[in-house]
Amino acid sequence: MKTAATNRRARFDYEILDRIEAGIVLTGQEVKSCRLGQVSLLGSYVSFVSGAPVLKAMKISKYAYASGLDGYDPGHDRKLLLSKTQSAKIQSASSERGMTVVPLEVLAGKFVKVVIGIGRGRKTLDKRARIKEREVSRRVRERGEY
Repeated sequence: MKTAATNRRARFDYEILDRIEAGIVLTGQEVKSCRLGQVSLLGSYVSFVSGAPVLKAMKISKYAYASGLDGYDPGHDRKLLLSKTQSAKIQSASSERGMTVVPLEVLAGKFVKVVIGIGRGRKTLDKRARIKEREVSRRVRERGEY
C-alpha cells in the first residue's frame, strides 16, 4: 500500500509503544482524495465516542472533480473500524495516565487504512537528547568516520 500521509510530529512528541492498523469509514470522494495524497494528520488524535473509536481532526481535502459537496467539512470525525479486542486494547491504553493514541500514517491502496500508535509523551529533555544524538550521527556520516 502507498503511504498517503505521515504524522512526523507524532513520532517526535511521543514514544510509540505499539502500532495497530485500522480501517476507516470514508465517503467515495474522500477515498479518491486520500489516494491523491490530499490528507493531513497534523493535530489529529483518536478519541472514544460512546465506546467506539473515532479519529478526530484529520483533514481530507475536497476532491476537485466531485459535485454536490456543499457544506463539506474536511475535518469531521471519522469512525475507525477495529475488532472488539483491538478497540478494548486502545481504550484501556488511552485511559492510562500519560498514554495517548495518535494516528501515525494513512495507507491508501484498494482500501484506505490508518496506522494508529499507542504512545507515551516525551519530556523536553528527551527531545533535546534525541536531536543532539541525531546531529552527532549526521556529523560522523559526513566526515566518513566510524
